[in-house]
Amino acid sequence: MIQVLSIISGQVTTNSPHRSEHPSPSPSIMTEEAQGKWEGKATVELKGPTADQVWPFLEDFCNLQKWLPGVDTCYQVEGELGQPGLVRYCSSGTASSDGSHEGNKVIWAKEKLIMINPSERCLSYEILENNAGFKSYVATMKALPINDGDGDGDGDGQHGCKIEWSFIADPVEGWPLEDFNSYINSSLQFMGQKMEQAVLSG
Repeated sequence: MIQVLSIISGQVTTNSPHRSEHPSPSPSIMTEEAQGKWEGKATVELKGPTADQVWPFLEDFCNLQKWLPGVDTCYQVEGELGQPGLVRYCSSGTASSDGSHEGNKVIWAKEKLIMINPSERCLSYEILENNAGFKSYVATMKALPINDGDGDGDGDGQHGCKIEWSFIADPVEGWPLEDFNSYINSSLQFMGQKMEQAVLSG
């Protein structure tokens, strides 16, 4: 069973930090606008899979098309798999029957892995060249265990896990913040469902 958590939006003052090494544990989508930057975090809970079972899917940086709706193509263009500096190319758009993209809008982006920590089950990446209107965008994905709080202290996440998708970005051309947050939320819901199905079917 998958649970998608509620949305909370708000504004912060300009002296609020853009990023935190320890984001709020509040189960929600949170958005902030400070000094012209967008910040947000989406969270989805998976009741069956553990964080250790989900992490390999997040870690598989160049196969995003397996998990994210609308991504038709994703492949490695440079760097070493599993290492910072790895760059993937992602695109959305369907070619016509003759193989051309004429008449079809192809949205593409190159994204660079800038941090990966398997022991903490988290990674960060940034968008480089793209035609989707992104100027500056850095995102962090995490797989975190959920425990039932029974006091046994095992911390093994046997009661499911949650996936966090946080970002900080310049405003995206042609895309209101509310619509962008809706996209992140729906994409994470879809991703969580796919990953849960993959674990259960495996």
